[in-house]
Amino acid sequence: MILPIFEETQVDLLWKRLNSYFNNAEVKMTADKYFEICEQLGRTPKQEDIPVDWNDLPNIAQEAVNCFNVLGDRIQGDVGYLGKDYTALPVLAEQYDPETKVLFIEILSWLDSRAIKKSAEKMKQEHDKLKRKNRG
Repeated sequence: MILPIFEETQVDLLWKRLNSYFNNAEVKMTADKYFEICEQLGRTPKQEDIPVDWNDLPNIAQEAVNCFNVLGDRIQGDVGYLGKDYTALPVLAEQYDPETKVLFIEILSWLDSRAIKKSAEKMKQEHDKLKRKNRG
């Protein structure tokens, strides 16, 4: 499938939506939950505050997330998650024209960086927890 070339404003919106989607997913915030909270507080929901849903993401972002989830993980016991194994990427990305492929790979890289950061934070929390436990 060949996807259209994205304009700069579309790319900015894509990054904003991706970031919002994953931030809301971390705290399990959905549009339904947001509306429920607004109702409980007697507030009118604001369009710009409604959490991004999977279907609000552009197709290329959905496809990149799905591809990211299919790629294997590189994990080392004492370090944790090192990132994705990209050996299958050429086959998975061959369906895109060169300019769209760049965006597709940028999304994968963003997802991987985010996952590496989350893993490092979790490993640090576990390490600190063990340190406190061993002191006590």
